[in-house]
Amino acid sequence: MATTPGPRGPRTTQIFAASTLYGVATLAAALDSGCFAPAYRRLLLLSNNAYAPETTAPLDTLPGFERLRGRFDGVLSWNDTIAPFHPAGWSPRADDTPLWERQLRTLWELGDDRIELALESIQVNPAQAVAQLFPDAPITVYADGLMTYGPTRNKLDPLIGGRARRVLHLDLVPGLKPLLLGEFGVPSEPVATAAFLKVVSELAVDEVELGMPADGEPVALLLGQYLSALSILTPEQEERLHLRMVRGAAARGHRHLVFKPHPSAPAAGSEALAREAAALGVQLTVLDRPLLAEVLYERLSPALVVGCFSTALLTASAFYGLPVARVGTELLLDRLAPYQNSNRVPVTIADALLPPLEQGPDAPPVDLPGLLGAVGYAMQPELRPDLRGAAERYLAGSLSAYTWRYFKRRRLTVLGLPGAVPGRLGFVPRNATVRRLARRARALARNRTLARTPARR
Repeated sequence: MATTPGPRGPRTTQIFAASTLYGVATLAAALDSGCFAPAYRRLLLLSNNAYAPETTAPLDTLPGFERLRGRFDGVLSWNDTIAPFHPAGWSPRADDTPLWERQLRTLWELGDDRIELALESIQVNPAQAVAQLFPDAPITVYADGLMTYGPTRNKLDPLIGGRARRVLHLDLVPGLKPLLLGEFGVPSEPVATAAFLKVVSELAVDEVELGMPADGEPVALLLGQYLSALSILTPEQEERLHLRMVRGAAARGHRHLVFKPHPSAPAAGSEALAREAAALGVQLTVLDRPLLAEVLYERLSPALVVGCFSTALLTASAFYGLPVARVGTELLLDRLAPYQNSNRVPVTIADALLPPLEQGPDAPPVDLPGLLGAVGYAMQPELRPDLRGAAERYLAGSLSAYTWRYFKRRRLTVLGLPGAVPGRLGFVPRNATVRRLARRARALARNRTLARTPARR
């Protein structure tokens, strides 16, 4: 809870922005484990970033939220503050920033308090907008997913990135250091796993009846994803991915399956799974309630957790010691485009660390820090040129028939890295398609140069 400082020094108000219950749980764990100094007030700023926020339940109405509310002195709505604009698409004009800051200080009763910010997804709105509206506030970036281990997806304004003091993250891959905000030299700090598990146990208290099999037989939990919304897969491909989960779990002998759809998935998305389960002679329960997967781990203790590259696979394995299996990562590694797609690091981690659901040859052990250093450089060479040496060493010594799945030869060629097209194939650029791509790349480079050059009168 917040505490009032002594008579000397300005009052400090901490503003914690969150868009998911998982994010609020992460913040609660960070507060419980002493990651934030005492403050005069702690305000939770909620944002509903759904495509149509008016059609989805507000975060503060979800089951379990009331158990977390007590960590904060007040709850604010970012959607209400900037209405009728959408949180993902609005940011203040530079000239309007001082007016907005004064307005928020009045509306939120901040007065002349010193402001500290805790923001998620700093590369995009609404985090960017909030950071702009409090230009003097130091920033803690907190993360609740695997993207933390990848490089910053966009070049940040130094006036924002330079204010970041640390990256708080769940220790999903013990010993692995995040690359996020490394271009600003921002250190990372793990949130205590025990504190997070305690928060989840609070959320699980009210979940007594989940409609599970009465015979007490262990269940296999299938974690759905909504990749078609991100244009990574088509709806048909995503449905086939979920069907693979059902078939794979059934092939392993599991007779009771629980499918947890992605919160954004349409209700009709599970009909094909029910038909497949019936054909296989297994029982399928679809949980359409907005529950954290970790709450299900607490309540169900599943015998197997299946997913694609969900962060919940890593919490199941690292935090709860549950058996896990991945499916579809090889397809996504091939389909993700461009190479810089920020989902590439979560997919890479899941593919490299977790066993496949379906039978296949045993995968060789992977040097994960070295692999992610190479992938991170290939994704963002301009932001992280410091990773080039590590990328060259990894590619020169570890590029194999198996690890090629994490790279694209064209990308390595553009960057001049080991694994690039050999010099003896120099005739390839004479190909019309390659020449067209080269012209497009040169045009983009010229446009970037012109954009950086001040206009002359």
